[in-house]
Amino acid sequence: MTLRERKKQRAQEAIVDAAYALFAERGFADVTVTEIAERAEVGRTTFFRYFGDKQEVLFVEEQNLLDALLADATPVAEAPTFREALELGRAAVGAMCRMVTADRERYRLHEKLVADNEELHDRSERKLLNLTEAMANRLTAQGMPAAEAALVAHVGLACFRAGRAVAGDDPAALEPSVENAFAVLSRDC
Repeated sequence: MTLRERKKQRAQEAIVDAAYALFAERGFADVTVTEIAERAEVGRTTFFRYFGDKQEVLFVEEQNLLDALLADATPVAEAPTFREALELGRAAVGAMCRMVTADRERYRLHEKLVADNEELHDRSERKLLNLTEAMANRLTAQGMPAAEAALVAHVGLACFRAGRAVAGDDPAALEPSVENAFAVLSRDC
């Protein structure tokens, strides 16, 4: 990474760390962007350079995964079969699980904030649908028929949701629970 990219990454991480610390202390609704910026030792302008609003701070991992899916234009020799595409989806969902649970306490707080705040729940659902659409578009770009690509992507989303429902706010249980949902699907198909 260039110096500029490292500075950008450090600023983003400082903002995210500050936001989560404040949310843990006072809850989501009682924290302002100004307070987050002050805690992160950046200006409000810097905050808004990286995040559209304080909600977006909570979904940085999902956004990073979405950016990676959108940026991956790896050419393939032939379109994946449905089963191969499902395995690609399984791998992508597994990566997402590892990404969002890398910091276990942050994951627990994220899940609590989303569960307790309707706006955050709605944003979370939109982020998941954006990831699903990106996966479907990626598979379609690889030559898979659009209907099959959409089905694979939505099955992946369903397995994630099922696993999250079983795991609750336990970060250690998320990936195994999601993997189990995929295993049940593979076994029974």
